[in-house]
Amino acid sequence: MFHSDPQHIRVFDVGSDGRLSGGEVFHAINPGCADGFRMDSDGNLWSSAADGVHCIAPDGHLMGKILVPELVSNLCFGGRAKHQLFITATTSVYAVSLNRRGMQHL
Repeated sequence: MFHSDPQHIRVFDVGSDGRLSGGEVFHAINPGCADGFRMDSDGNLWSSAADGVHCIAPDGHLMGKILVPELVSNLCFGGRAKHQLFITATTSVYAVSLNRRGMQHL
């Protein structure tokens, strides 16, 4: 079961002392909630939602969705070039090849 009201992803600034400020709404996930999310190398946020995966631009607007026939719980980028998106759902794992690469840790 998922939330019927939009769930918010918020953005915070981290001060030099480690304190948070801000907390403005970056994006509202609807339907469902952002149980898992990842960033790509272009700064887009990919988030789980009740209807699939949402791709959100750095300014917070929804760029598009990958619709999945099950409730999505999490996602990650993988594959040799980090351009495959792996999606975990209620009973399945899905893999989608993208024209984006997942952000890598330095």
